Amino acid sequence: MITTPPRHHSTDPVVLPNWAWQPFLDDAVQALEPLAIQPYPVEERFLLKEDQTGSKSKPVTVTTATWACKTEKFRQVRAACVSGGAAASVLNFVINPLARFDLPFFGGDLVTLPSGHLLALDLQPADKSDEAHTQHVWDRLLPIFERWRSKLPDGGPIPAEAQPYFSPGFLWTRLPLGAEGDELIATVVRPAFQEYLNLYLELASEAQPVSDNRRDLLLAGQRRYTDYRAEKDPARGMLTRFYGSEWTEDYIHTVLFDL
Repeated sequence: MITTPPRHHSTDPVVLPNWAWQPFLDDAVQALEPLAIQPYPVEERFLLKEDQTGSKSKPVTVTTATWACKTEKFRQVRAACVSGGAAASVLNFVINPLARFDLPFFGGDLVTLPSGHLLALDLQPADKSDEAHTQHVWDRLLPIFERWRSKLPDGGPIPAEAQPYFSPGFLWTRLPLGAEGDELIATVVRPAFQEYLNLYLELASEAQPVSDNRRDLLLAGQRRYTDYRAEKDPARGMLTRFYGSEWTEDYIHTVLFDL
């Protein structure tokens, strides 16, 4: 039985039972509202999905909801929200800019699993080798990164194949479950999320349309990024366990990374 309110449009509010990351999504939606957001097309079967995991004697209800919009400069803004009690609590929030504007992606991954919290924030480049695309972003991002990085344990190395898709301001940490981790999420991770997002929205407000040739270069870089993210999506195993392979692959390729 569905225990969350029915959702008919991608911009309908997401309110999930006992979902740890609700304040972060609320912050993001509030920050975007002044941009005259419009619904982004998402099939009804992906707006809200509910199933059970765990044992027959101790079943756990898992609910996945999608929030999405578009704006004058953003092709797609979307949040994938998973609430599964102790099994998983996830917010994957991504802003995909229109290639007509020279902007990075905004990426926030906030994941709680039985092993702990895995948390990442970044303004991710469409082409890391293109200084005209990256340098002005990193000049403004790195002071924010340095301030928050000093307050969090390092999350460890990232694979070499992934490095072209992350900026030098990639804020990545692992935190323990319990009071210590909860305190750092409230006092460090949430304000860092707000500051990363506010910088991104400032960059977007300043962005001017680029030439057709420049747009084509940016679009090619965006496609490389989204192809990589779709191929390597770390949520694939979790979602497949909850909902099966067919729904998961459709969700990854037609909602999460649909470029």
